[in-house]
Amino acid sequence: MKHKLKVLVSGTGFAGQGHADAFRAAGAEIVGIVGRTPNVVVEVAKKMNIPYSGTDWQQALEDCQPDIVSIATPGGAHYEPIKQAIAFGCHVFSDKPLTAEGETAQELYELAKQKNVKTAFASSFRYMPHIQHAKQLVADGEIGEPTEVECMSHFNLERDIPFGWSHRKEDGGGRLNNNFTHMMSIVTSVIGEKILSIIGEVRDDLGKAPIVEGVHNFKTRRDFIPKDLTDPSLKWGESNVEWSYTVLAQLESDIATKPVSVLFKHGGLNPKFHENHIVFYGTKGAIFIEGHYGMGPLHVWSNNTWKALPLPKAIVDNQPNVKGDTERNWHYLVREFTKDINGEQVAYYQSFKEGSLYQRLIDLIRKNNNWTDVRHLQ
Repeated sequence: MKHKLKVLVSGTGFAGQGHADAFRAAGAEIVGIVGRTPNVVVEVAKKMNIPYSGTDWQQALEDCQPDIVSIATPGGAHYEPIKQAIAFGCHVFSDKPLTAEGETAQELYELAKQKNVKTAFASSFRYMPHIQHAKQLVADGEIGEPTEVECMSHFNLERDIPFGWSHRKEDGGGRLNNNFTHMMSIVTSVIGEKILSIIGEVRDDLGKAPIVEGVHNFKTRRDFIPKDLTDPSLKWGESNVEWSYTVLAQLESDIATKPVSVLFKHGGLNPKFHENHIVFYGTKGAIFIEGHYGMGPLHVWSNNTWKALPLPKAIVDNQPNVKGDTERNWHYLVREFTKDINGEQVAYYQSFKEGSLYQRLIDLIRKNNNWTDVRHLQ
């Protein structure tokens, strides 16, 4: 008989509530929730029928005695709660980014290994149904040897979204932390987990954002954009993170004789003209998936034409019955994580190993020192 796992959640917003729903769906018990604002955490706990609420994380660990902690706050607030939870002997499910810098992310990975606790890193859009279909097609040789991947996305985010964690490097903001982590996870799930080399460039196209009180839920932050942006009493905060990035990587593939080239191109503030997409190219064909995270539909190139392919029934039947791509992917990873903790056989899922690696890669990309000065050649 499965052990009913006890889960303590850190974070009361969209992610915290989403994580709680996912663990409940997997058969776990949500024993408590912790947030920074007393009245908010009490309100959320009451709404979600969670028996314990508080603002002191260490006290909550002692009071709730959880088997698992779920970290659903912005990345800059991850380090101390995760470190305390590992010391307490808890398994850890963390949203991305793991921390705000590579050094602390690597430290948490090493601590988890030493304590022999299981970890899950929720760069979980690799579980999108069409991405799983692409993985199956590539493995079956549909495109021959994979040679190249192209990931193109432009989000046209509102420039006047209220100033908050997403604007600050130290709080885990930036498009690399909150988009690239998912994109790299998607590509490695299809091509192979080993990243051989990387080069990149970042740019802050924003500069500043209005400071507005009362923003709690990340999903509803657009509702707080000031109506009068020329109001002289309005205060502004300065962005210190990237809103656009271009990254080139080389990945190893078990079915390719040469490294697979990958282009990640993302403009957080730029509008799209054609559909955002992910394309896997090979020696015999290609797979085109519409949508920045592979929402679909999926097309294959063969016999000199593109053909749409329906999702296989097995992939459809294995999806959690949940609305929303983000929520469904959380449910999928939580299901695998809890099965693994209970001793069941599961497929490979990403852990703090990838979380720490991705953060170190982001640190390298943010240095922006890959340029070669060619003025002397002209």
